[in-house]
Amino acid sequence: MASTTSANPLPLKDRVAIVTGSSRGIGRVIAIHLAELGAKLVINYTSSSDQADLVATQINSLYPGDAPRAVTVKADVSDPSQVKFLFDSAEQAFGSTIHILVNSAGVLDSKYPKIADTSLEDFDRTFSVNTRGAFLCAKEAANRLKRGGGGRIILLTSSAVAALRLGYGAYAPSKAAVEAMVKILAKELKGTGITANCVAPGPIATEMFFAGRTEEMVQKHIDESPHNRLGRSEDVAPVVGFLATDASEWINGETIRVNAGYV
Repeated sequence: MASTTSANPLPLKDRVAIVTGSSRGIGRVIAIHLAELGAKLVINYTSSSDQADLVATQINSLYPGDAPRAVTVKADVSDPSQVKFLFDSAEQAFGSTIHILVNSAGVLDSKYPKIADTSLEDFDRTFSVNTRGAFLCAKEAANRLKRGGGGRIILLTSSAVAALRLGYGAYAPSKAAVEAMVKILAKELKGTGITANCVAPGPIATEMFFAGRTEEMVQKHIDESPHNRLGRSEDVAPVVGFLATDASEWINGETIRVNAGYV
């Protein structure tokens, strides 16, 4: 990855990228990283407008004097009309075809219930955002991303799909469905030059990870890591950045687990 960016410091120069759920957490760091590679960014959020504005301001400060390189768009990824609005807004903001979709929006039940104790409401919410949201964004991207090279669909899933631990009875299946979907999508996009892949982080030190976890639970994840620490969003962003560049063309229909050997 280092050789790609060193040979061309801006491999994504002026390409338009949508990153869902990018007002905070992993999505935020991914958006900033793509901007550093030269991309123009749409920062998507559902409720954290102030945080989204801060991300856009940080990105725009990288290119002082230029026209805005990042805009914010509020949209619920589980709503098809709002997903269409998100893509419409991206095209209008930059007057360009969209090149890259990174779907980072996701939810996790911080109660970590057993399947027997999972409410139907919580199950439906998990699948609505994690699975339906990924489907709607991928569907829109498959129809609208640039053809002929540079089109990239990157869906964030989770190493929980491989770990299959207690308390993830809704979350892990919601992400497993996305990993199956991306393999089919990659084949369906034959001839377009668009690639479709998943990036599946392990335990990452974000608000979503810490919610509902005791210190003992957190320490257990640290102890199970070969690197003896939690992952950071900065560990994930360069992998997504690589998949967004031309150098990743031969990686398609894959799920890359970014977890330091956790599973």
